[in-house]
Amino acid sequence: MTTLIHGGTIVNDGEQQRADIIIDDDVIRDIIPGGISADGIDSLNFVIDATGSMVLPGIIDSHVHFREPGLTYKADMDSESLAALAGGVTTVFDMPNTKPQTTTLEALRQKQETGRYKMHVNYAFFPGATNDNVGELRQLDVHGVPGIKLFMGSSTGNMLVDREQALDEVFALAAEKDLPLMAHCEDTETISQRMAYYRQLTGSDDPDVRLHPLIRDEEACVKSSELGIRLAERHHTRFHIAHVTTSRELEMVRAAQAPVTCEATVAHLLFSVVDYDTLGSRIKCNPAVKTFLDREALRRALTDGTITTIGTDHAPHLIEEKAGGAAKAMSGMPMVQFSLVSMLSLVDEGVLTIEQMVRLMAHNPATLFGVEGRGFLRKGYKADIAIVKRMDAPWTITPDCILSRCGWSPLEGRQMHWQVQTTLLNGQVAYQDGQVNRDVHGEAVLFN
Repeated sequence: MTTLIHGGTIVNDGEQQRADIIIDDDVIRDIIPGGISADGIDSLNFVIDATGSMVLPGIIDSHVHFREPGLTYKADMDSESLAALAGGVTTVFDMPNTKPQTTTLEALRQKQETGRYKMHVNYAFFPGATNDNVGELRQLDVHGVPGIKLFMGSSTGNMLVDREQALDEVFALAAEKDLPLMAHCEDTETISQRMAYYRQLTGSDDPDVRLHPLIRDEEACVKSSELGIRLAERHHTRFHIAHVTTSRELEMVRAAQAPVTCEATVAHLLFSVVDYDTLGSRIKCNPAVKTFLDREALRRALTDGTITTIGTDHAPHLIEEKAGGAAKAMSGMPMVQFSLVSMLSLVDEGVLTIEQMVRLMAHNPATLFGVEGRGFLRKGYKADIAIVKRMDAPWTITPDCILSRCGWSPLEGRQMHWQVQTTLLNGQVAYQDGQVNRDVHGEAVLFN
């Protein structure tokens, strides 16, 4: 089947241009600057009118928690990948802290098999490091995984790696296999000390959620990231720090003498400590949403090359699981459906350009993790495409438009000017005008 995307402005490789895209089956056959003639349009099987719209490569979200297996009462691959499609996201990398954890080759194989029939977007799964599974990870097929996930601090799933020898072995193995090592960096001892202090100070086992950024504070992040960078420099490991939250960590990344990169999440780019007053535990996540100054430093780092990727850390919980404070409310929030329109709002605010946004959300994830044939609008690449438009009148995020199984969003009530009109997955229309096509399924991502 031949499909034409006609009349839009494509954003790709740092440029905007008025051009038409011709797709044969699942691959981009050609990109025609200025568009094709009316006679040429009449000869094609299917035409998508993108007049007045921006045509982007499909978003690659390299940091999601789709909760399958073991936690499917709040989300699964089916529900969350449909939400992703509605947000213009065409590829996701899922994290290993499920039940069972993805820390063995067999658990990884089973997850990949489930993805084959349940994922509505393209997918890959991070295997996770533990204190004693380096031998297992040594057998990984590097063409089937984006990298290795390492928890250098306690988080959801209890996958903390805290033994010095184990950390050294994991960094060495990642370097040996030339795999990115993506790490959650928070120092557990520091967090435990802070929690004990604020419990004593407040006389409560569950301190107010507004104390969360003081418990999981800057020092906890910096201490762990500093250790990770030191190990990366020792072993020349491609070290990718997930969800950076502090200006000091950004300075460390800039000064690193190793291939160190970092990710910012949409939540940390949107929220700061002042938002705990209105949103409370809905924005509780690990690492914590921090100060306004930290948020502004993250925003500036989007344009100076310090931040390499933007992910979501999409982590759905039932709303009742978010009840409580700094100790009892579960950490994480669903973000994948509205990540693209949220970042386009920052484009409107002048925080970054749309070309920079596309680089951070599509080009760079593809390049950093070695994704084959995706992440760019290029001849011969897979036709993973998001078509977005800035609307004359804003629309409001309400519960009835949320596709994530948990049924809520910290962005409820926000007005958006941008809207995802169409998402193409491997050349097929997977989402259009508010409707997802459940018959479309994703493919396993390959890495070079």
